[in-house]
Amino acid sequence: MRFSIYSKNIQLTDALREATIKKLRRLDKFFRQDVEAKVVLSVEKKIHKVEVTIPFNGRIVRVEETSDDMYNALDESVESLERQIRKHKTKLQNRRYASESIKFENIEPLDIEDEEEFKVVKTKRFAIKPMNIEEAILQMDLLKHNFFVFLNAETEEVNVVYKRKDQNYGLIEPELE
Repeated sequence: MRFSIYSKNIQLTDALREATIKKLRRLDKFFRQDVEAKVVLSVEKKIHKVEVTIPFNGRIVRVEETSDDMYNALDESVESLERQIRKHKTKLQNRRYASESIKFENIEPLDIEDEEEFKVVKTKRFAIKPMNIEEAILQMDLLKHNFFVFLNAETEEVNVVYKRKDQNYGLIEPELE
């Protein structure tokens, strides 16, 4: 696995870079060599945050962990990633899907009882009209939702705006592979 490590509001020292790589190397056994992990280390108001994003085979494994110490946040993020990977592996194997980017032989399966079933309990249909991003955000805020699906008037594609934890907004644009 390859790593791209970035920092915000903190100096990325060689020691911190090496510790990050060393801790994330525990995940090497799960992924093929061509998978790249993006790591963002940041400090905001004395809270140390580690964000790790690993895109593989059209899917993404992502964690965001905070702590009062960067090394603790790194440990927690690796543990969270391992849990997510084990859960993902169990679901894929139970549904007989295959993933070329994960080495399944190195992942212990979860107990079958731990697996949750995907259950759609409600389906909504709604008319979708072209609007710009600002209109979509206003509509989302009016509805008091944390996301809103709309037809982007500029790109003529279905997009999603959402409210982030930091109270800013995000935009999801589709990209067909």
